[in-house]
Amino acid sequence: MQVLRPLTARARFVFGVLSVLLPLLIWCTVSYVPAVWHPQVMITNPGSVSYLDIGAHMSREAFDGEVADAKAEGRAVPQGIRANPVYLPSPGAVLKAFYTSFKTPPETKDGQWLHQSLWHSIQIIFWGFLISSVFGVPLGILCGAYAAVARVNESFVEFARYLPAPAFGALAVAILGIYDGPKIAIIVIGTFFQQVLIIANTTRKLDPALLEAALTLGTKSRQLLTRVVIPGILPDLYRDQRILLGWAWTYLIVAELIGTTSGITWFITQQARYQHFPNVYAGIAMIGIIGLGTDMVLALVGRRLFSWERSLAKSA
Repeated sequence: MQVLRPLTARARFVFGVLSVLLPLLIWCTVSYVPAVWHPQVMITNPGSVSYLDIGAHMSREAFDGEVADAKAEGRAVPQGIRANPVYLPSPGAVLKAFYTSFKTPPETKDGQWLHQSLWHSIQIIFWGFLISSVFGVPLGILCGAYAAVARVNESFVEFARYLPAPAFGALAVAILGIYDGPKIAIIVIGTFFQQVLIIANTTRKLDPALLEAALTLGTKSRQLLTRVVIPGILPDLYRDQRILLGWAWTYLIVAELIGTTSGITWFITQQARYQHFPNVYAGIAMIGIIGLGTDMVLALVGRRLFSWERSLAKSA
């Protein structure tokens, strides 16, 4: 490997597979090899210890103490197997939860099924990011293209981007009610200011030679924005939006804790409350899978939309 040298197609495949397999290998080792890290005991037979139940977890030190007491007093000895804490389920249990969590009814009568929770969260992300983009993208382009617009807006935007979006939760509820409005507002606040600055910076990176060539060919100044600047930054603007969409997903969990309880966050919270930790891990993984899947689809669409950019890169 050399600095800044691209990988071959074979190397990209191998390292891509390793990026997935190595974390899974570590997880499997911790889960299935007792000698590595199994600090607790899962009870298989409570014996004469009244407070123990089958399937309960306790520390190995406490279990050894109960075994020693039972032997000394001639009582039935409790039995168990080494296990990890309940908050660290095995990969097999989590994989099974991907199926069973969809088949398991809500814990409460007014709760949502998992597929309903996921769909609700996707809608929150969609509307929050759409509203942010409708205002953030044009403002970012204008700030990048016109120094006067940047001077008027970017000082405030620089200040506002450091304000934590969750801090606006109570205010959002007071203004927008307890339903989906505050959740969408948190995602808008969390992405809008970053969006303006990133897109403004992308706009400023446009090659000035393109503007000079357009003016030389007779393009009027007021047409430069729509005919040169925006077409010139479209590939980079598209990539910026993909990155910013990932930020929107990171705000989802916090956003859904505001107002009414709904969405994938509510599902995860409920499963954790009842100590169904395989379902918790499955729910978290589903967020990552949906986000990654969306990004991969957008990347594929981007390659089709801007195929000419790859041709230019190969010819350079």
